[in-house]
Amino acid sequence: MDDLLLYGPARRRAGRTRRALIAAAAGAAVLGGTLAPAARERAAAPGPAAGAPGAVAAVVPAALPGLTALIGEREARVRADPRDARSWAVLGAAYAEQGRRTADPAYFPRAERALRTSLEVAPRRNADAAEGLAALAVARRDFPSAKRWGEVARALEPERWTVHALLIDAYTGLGDHKAAGRSLDRLTGLRSGPAVMARAAAVHRDRGRREDAAAGIADAAALAEAPAERAAYLERAGQLAFERGDRQAALRYFEQALRTDPGQWAAQAGQGRALAALGRTTQALTVYQAALARWPCPAVALELGELYESLGLERAARAQYDLLRALVREAAAGGADEELVLGLFEADHGDPEAAVRRLREEWRRQPGTAVADALGWALHRAGRDEEALGFARTATEGERGGGVRSAPYSYHRGMIERGLERYGSARRHLREALRINPYFSPLHAPEARRALRALGEPSEEGPPE
Repeated sequence: MDDLLLYGPARRRAGRTRRALIAAAAGAAVLGGTLAPAARERAAAPGPAAGAPGAVAAVVPAALPGLTALIGEREARVRADPRDARSWAVLGAAYAEQGRRTADPAYFPRAERALRTSLEVAPRRNADAAEGLAALAVARRDFPSAKRWGEVARALEPERWTVHALLIDAYTGLGDHKAAGRSLDRLTGLRSGPAVMARAAAVHRDRGRREDAAAGIADAAALAEAPAERAAYLERAGQLAFERGDRQAALRYFEQALRTDPGQWAAQAGQGRALAALGRTTQALTVYQAALARWPCPAVALELGELYESLGLERAARAQYDLLRALVREAAAGGADEELVLGLFEADHGDPEAAVRRLREEWRRQPGTAVADALGWALHRAGRDEEALGFARTATEGERGGGVRSAPYSYHRGMIERGLERYGSARRHLREALRINPYFSPLHAPEARRALRALGEPSEEGPPE
């Protein structure tokens, strides 16, 4: 049991390796003689655990100090009583949420061991452990497992509202938007309040209902009482604002989220994204580096690397790409799936054929909208535009499940269509990408503009496609 509960020297060595990788990337990222701030300690200071038990399924966001206190409390309980199945389940779910919040996949194996121990102690009707395993699978981006365990927990306790929230994530990750909608209906029939509003906003966003999504997440943030919960919804509001090209609103949301909860590190990464889109590049680089030091997420490493590349800072970009690869390896060691980010990276900056292989396997396992888009783009980059177009259509056409209005998805489709000499459709989708969000990428938004200029205006007398 000591091996389960304690990190020990191996965990400390892993932490040092992780910090060294981030520091190496920061060292290569000097701009104008300014280095990004040094990393603060990742572990939150112990604090009150009040409210944290209701958040351990990643349904109601909790403050990091509360999670840390809850973990300490439950570790003490299972040491005192190793047959306490409920405490093992809460401990495992808290580890999973801590790993998700801190982008530290080393928590995930510990979470799984605790949850499996709960099942061994109480193998019958253990909805706590089943729900915890579903939450862990969502955190790992393992949506087939999330669906399986979520449905087990739902069968055991159909009135358990948090299970339906997790199943929305699972079904969405598998591209089953009808099932996600049914889970939302069940959720809203069982529960109301900010957490439900936030889940509904995510479903509206995936269906292309941007105004409904924005209104829902704003209401969730206004009604949330706990600072950590409010900050999480403000961060999501910032994401939605950025997706529709509203840089100033996105920046305000991200800054408000950080003021509300300084541990909302995803909002700090969003702040860097918005600052870059506003042309405040030096600030953006500093903020991005600070976010990565606290929240080493592969997707953020890719964003920062592409920002450096857009500025012609190749050495700094390569350092971020090296960090991305290292973080993906670390995630895989913790059972987390970062193939989507790695596939997009390989398509644009590495080996497109390797990207196709990775993403084709990801599509076979969990055919969500984001994977369809990434696989289509990888196929385009590998020179296979005919096949690529089918996946691009899946990602962008509502009747195929791709209802979300996404500038990157429309850009990818437009570039694929240009490669196929379908110039009318290419113009339409490239214009749509820039209309949705003219600042969607420091690398690809300028490329979309160049492609549109090269295509020119359509001939008034030309034949239809």
